[in-house]
Amino acid sequence: MPLALAVIVMTVVDVFAEGGHTAPRWGDFGWRVLNFVLFAGILWHFVGGAAVKFFRGRRQGIRETLDNLEERRRKASEDLTAVEKRIAGLNGEREAILAESRAQAEVLRQGIIEEARRQAALIIEQAGHTAENEGRVVLSEVRAVIADEIVAAAQKVLAEKLDGAAHEKLIAKSLNKVVLQ
Repeated sequence: MPLALAVIVMTVVDVFAEGGHTAPRWGDFGWRVLNFVLFAGILWHFVGGAAVKFFRGRRQGIRETLDNLEERRRKASEDLTAVEKRIAGLNGEREAILAESRAQAEVLRQGIIEEARRQAALIIEQAGHTAENEGRVVLSEVRAVIADEIVAAAQKVLAEKLDGAAHEKLIAKSLNKVVLQ
């Protein structure tokens, strides 16, 4: 309604502002006002209900959006609190993981040390066996060399002392002893 009054006042001011007329034309002004009122009524009749629905719907939509935003803000605040608690718990969890890792590393280190000691003892034992075996081999080689030298020396001595007939006699005597036994 204030809009209609403003239009009327503007029209009156326009009529008086025109130069050259000495008296306002009230009949023309009346038709203009009537035309405007009819136009506004028809416009209100066809568009007014839709405009009211639109603005009520818009108001309801804004209200729902605000309620939704309030709910989302509350949910975000709860989520933030939960995340802050988890972050605070992460330090403790990190320390627990580090302590567990250190304990596992210590167990692994002890296992490696024990395995190294076991392998070192095995290597020492194998080295002892190897040395003992090599000693036996060297001893048997020395014995073989000494036996060869003794046999050679005995052959030399016997060759000097025995002649052909004594040699034959000695062989026959040895064969008799082997066969009889």
